[in-house]
Amino acid sequence: MSPKAAQGDASGMSSLGSLDVKLEVVVIPVSDVERAKRFYESLGWRLDQTPPGIVQFTPHGSACSVQFGSQLTSAPAGSATAYLVVSDVEAARAALVSVGVEVSGVFHVSPNGPVDGPDPERRSYFSRATFRDPDGNTWLLQEITTRLPGRVEGGLTSFASDSDLASALRRAADAHGEHEKRTGTRDENWPDWYATYMVSEQSGAQPPE
Repeated sequence: MSPKAAQGDASGMSSLGSLDVKLEVVVIPVSDVERAKRFYESLGWRLDQTPPGIVQFTPHGSACSVQFGSQLTSAPAGSATAYLVVSDVEAARAALVSVGVEVSGVFHVSPNGPVDGPDPERRSYFSRATFRDPDGNTWLLQEITTRLPGRVEGGLTSFASDSDLASALRRAADAHGEHEKRTGTRDENWPDWYATYMVSEQSGAQPPE
């Protein structure tokens, strides 16, 4: 490879690294479009306007949507697997069960495989539950409250719904209570402490002490 070609490759990679790309839609394979539509409506997901032949739903609080239709994919019906991130997997499971969805028990991952019940330390990424749509496409609920470092660009913080924000405020309040116990004094500057804590959860930064 010539030095000029190598320089061109490096320039291309640099451009791609700064290219703003957003995951918009995931296509899932179904055998009965109307049956699938009824199921995803029962989850309370938003039914979006689409061109003919496409059905699109967006989960509450999600920036990414799900599409299906009779001509959208040649993949076998029921072969898809995807993650749904929630801030409280037990509450999410209870909500799904309340509308008739069959959901597995909550489990957590361990070095020896899945173990019944949520993670004892309630660590992010560990507590999960699964359910399937009528075709067998698998949805895995994953509880995430604190992101690993580098998972949120630029330290930006956002909340997809009022329930997510409320959960984050409750976690900050609990952590701040422990902070005041350690210091032995009332922290009058708690709004700034809350803000730093909530940003650190999403960015993976070190939380305040």
